[in-house]
Amino acid sequence: MKQPSLDILLSKVDSKYTLVLAAAKRARTLMEDPEFEVNYRGSKPVSLAFDEIAKGKYHFELTREGIK
Repeated sequence: MKQPSLDILLSKVDSKYTLVLAAAKRARTLMEDPEFEVNYRGSKPVSLAFDEIAKGKYHFELTREGIK
């Protein structure tokens, strides 16, 4: 899987900090899925999270308490 460029990723968020928080949260969610190893064999969760953010598949809300 080809990694999305930083320019594309940053166009989806307001800062690099938000990008890292959103990707980390999504990666943790992917890792909690019991079928992660079966469905995404050989893929790393952070790479998948960045790909989903770039494609607009992962939607998040930035609040005062954090990303939801």
